[in-house]
Amino acid sequence: MSSHDTTPSAESNSTEAPEPRPPHESYGKLFLRFLHFGALAWGGPVAQIAMLKAELVERERWVSPARFNRVLAVYQVLPGPEAHELCVYFGMLARGRLGGLLAGLGFMLPGFVLMLALSWAYLRYGLASPNLVAVFGAVQAAVGALIVRAVVRIGGHALANRWLWGVAAGAALAQVAGVHFAFTLVAAGVVYLLARQGGRVPALILAGSCAVVLGVLLVRQGLSSEAAAPLVGGTEAAVATQGRPSLLMLAWSGLRSGLLTFGGAYTVIPFLQRDAVVLGGWMTNAQFLDGLALSGILPAPLIIFSTFVGYLGGGLAGALALTAAIFAPAFAFTLLGHDFFERVLHQPRVRLFLDGVTAGVVGLIAATAVGLLRTSLTGPVTLGVFALALAALFRWHAKLLIPLVIAGAALAGLLFQAR
Repeated sequence: MSSHDTTPSAESNSTEAPEPRPPHESYGKLFLRFLHFGALAWGGPVAQIAMLKAELVERERWVSPARFNRVLAVYQVLPGPEAHELCVYFGMLARGRLGGLLAGLGFMLPGFVLMLALSWAYLRYGLASPNLVAVFGAVQAAVGALIVRAVVRIGGHALANRWLWGVAAGAALAQVAGVHFAFTLVAAGVVYLLARQGGRVPALILAGSCAVVLGVLLVRQGLSSEAAAPLVGGTEAAVATQGRPSLLMLAWSGLRSGLLTFGGAYTVIPFLQRDAVVLGGWMTNAQFLDGLALSGILPAPLIIFSTFVGYLGGGLAGALALTAAIFAPAFAFTLLGHDFFERVLHQPRVRLFLDGVTAGVVGLIAATAVGLLRTSLTGPVTLGVFALALAALFRWHAKLLIPLVIAGAALAGLLFQAR
């Protein structure tokens, strides 16, 4: 979800044709319709949104293209997977809040069931085979390339000027220094709001104060790898395992992460990685990357990898708790507050604050990605897979590119293991 506004100016034209109305469907038919969409949700958010637009806007005329663009602009600003939020919105248009709930559940259910099955198989059979170890090692390198591409693409939309670049850089340093992300994101939003609302001197004072604090923290750490690695997802040896988390802890982790997914599903990575690997210690960085890899081959929003994280933390109940909590904001924003957010999010000050927050999240992802790459890039083979995957991801934009990249990395790992 980028923070840029795609709302067309022609929306206010009083000569537009009357707004179309969605068809009246039974609850069962509505659920099955969006279950079908969920089963075909390959290729990431761009492909998912294009599928919904082609079917419900262009073919069946549930809403006008202008209204669709306005609604999409709202969900590009709000946290959560925007394709899923659009499904909830269309379901609510058709049959009220219950219809929105059924549409959202239908869209996420195929990916959830498949990820649950893969999580069970992952823990049940493990990686005892050398071939599987090689396959997952290569796939982890490809996932590293996916994260790097996500940082570049999200940053390309979010970092529109020098202030936003500075905010992102400061957030990355704050992540390395161990500053809690809540302080980082609030400071990011306030600094950018001040900078763009004529208060550049206060913005510079606040930014300078933050820089001094970060400098002190980094000097105290001595920038040693032992101190910095756990904060950006370094070696598992530095992570203090605290045992299995409670269901309440998993639900809180999911809810908090779901509220902070500005810029797309990849932005949830630093928050879940911090809870599951750095603080909770119920999984390793390698397992975290494996979960991301598995989600990349499924017809679902990438955020469905939260099911894998929850399953490793608490089995079936943990997977349900974390998944339900991380999707809860996406349901709530649409079912309870769509009209309110459509009004508020176009106010300049709110948009500027959220632009700063989004830039801060980009910095958090970049810092976390460094630690994850240190885990995944362990030799010539993984470095080669990473380079080829990154080149493919920047060169092509096919609908099934991500599953193909992951499959290609798995094949490369198997071939090199067999030699």
